[in-house]
Amino acid sequence: MTDEPSPADDLLPFDDLRTSRDLAADRRYAWAVAALGEGDAVGAADLLRQALERAPAWPPAWLALGDACRQAGDTAEAAAAWRRCLALDPADRLGAGPRLAEAGEVPAVGAISPAYVARLFDDYAPRFEQHLVQSLGYRGPALVAEAIAAAAPGRRFARVLDLGCGTGLMGDALRPLAGWLGGCDLSAAMLERAQARGVYDSLARCDLLAALAAEEPGALDLAVAADVLIYVPDLAPVFAAAARALPPGGLFAFTTQDAAGEGPDVAVGADLRVRHASAHVISLAREAGFDVAARASRWARRERGEPVPGLVAVLRR
Repeated sequence: MTDEPSPADDLLPFDDLRTSRDLAADRRYAWAVAALGEGDAVGAADLLRQALERAPAWPPAWLALGDACRQAGDTAEAAAAWRRCLALDPADRLGAGPRLAEAGEVPAVGAISPAYVARLFDDYAPRFEQHLVQSLGYRGPALVAEAIAAAAPGRRFARVLDLGCGTGLMGDALRPLAGWLGGCDLSAAMLERAQARGVYDSLARCDLLAALAAEEPGALDLAVAADVLIYVPDLAPVFAAAARALPPGGLFAFTTQDAAGEGPDVAVGADLRVRHASAHVISLAREAGFDVAARASRWARRERGEPVPGLVAVLRR
């Protein structure tokens, strides 16, 4: 995942993505979003083209045009619109990259930017726990805690790091096991809620690789990534960083979303989350110097009422 500058940077006057600064364009955009929600993809696309005639450098309208065209069956125009959105906003705060990856236009690796994840969860934070737990039946923390208990019965850990801690759901489960408990997340809004929870000794706004790199070699006893690697296409650097931060006998516990069928080892699904083939995950882990202490095929959440296949694993350094 990169945030490299681009010549298109000077074309992006929209630090606030909520408005194009043209009232007529904004209205057409709002009408288009409503039309798309009602299943009128063709009508939505027409309204978005009108909006873009007035505000041709507004990334949200290009993203929405891509979504409308995709729903209408015009994959070529959809990809072109998403590419235009990405050119106007190279940091990809809106998620054009994962859409292109899901459509098979770009590789999954490198398609999900930190800016997209941060914005996604900043927006999601106010309703995160209610939606995740009540609507999606999320049970990631319980599954990870069970796997840790199976891999290391009765063990307490002097230093624990909760990677992508969100609002602290995993922290609640880890606190009884930890002498010191730290957390990191890309979303400031999520970290505010984690801080209010009162279970962490330290919190940092950064990605998981930066958090692991900040630890002295062998300093951690347990690292955890619950429902986080679904936004990380390339797991090799994650396993390498975790192996560096853990001593022999240290544990890395995590969940992934499983790739279905006989497709690629790594893919972005229609939900814009990353799916990793479980055999591929375990192979990468072993290459990084881990043994598998516990693993199980379990679902951590539901989508549209159906369990999403996944992997829960605990690796031992």
